[in-house]
Amino acid sequence: MQNRFLLLSERNKQEILSTLPEEKAISKLADYFQNFSDSTRIKILTCLSMMNMCVNDLSNVLNINQTTISHQLKQLKDQNIVAYKRDGKILVYYLTDQSVNDMMMYALSSF
Repeated sequence: MQNRFLLLSERNKQEILSTLPEEKAISKLADYFQNFSDSTRIKILTCLSMMNMCVNDLSNVLNINQTTISHQLKQLKDQNIVAYKRDGKILVYYLTDQSVNDMMMYALSSF
């Protein structure tokens, strides 16, 4: 059976294929967006979109134990979504990029 497109021309197909990211980039995108599929990480990102916070404050606000918060922050840090700065003995976490905050606020406004 011959592959025939209903709406797509061969030229359109080539344009689409030429703009698709490479598999490595697609994998990185999937990993990045996976960070937004966990409810605990969404809660953490929402808090951090409002203000910089330490693990203890996040734990108290979200009523989630510190170990869970720390684990989720590590995943977000590994993806360069959050970072921290040291304030004495306290690590204060913040969003690394305004676009994450913008995306969170846009998504919340859609509901």
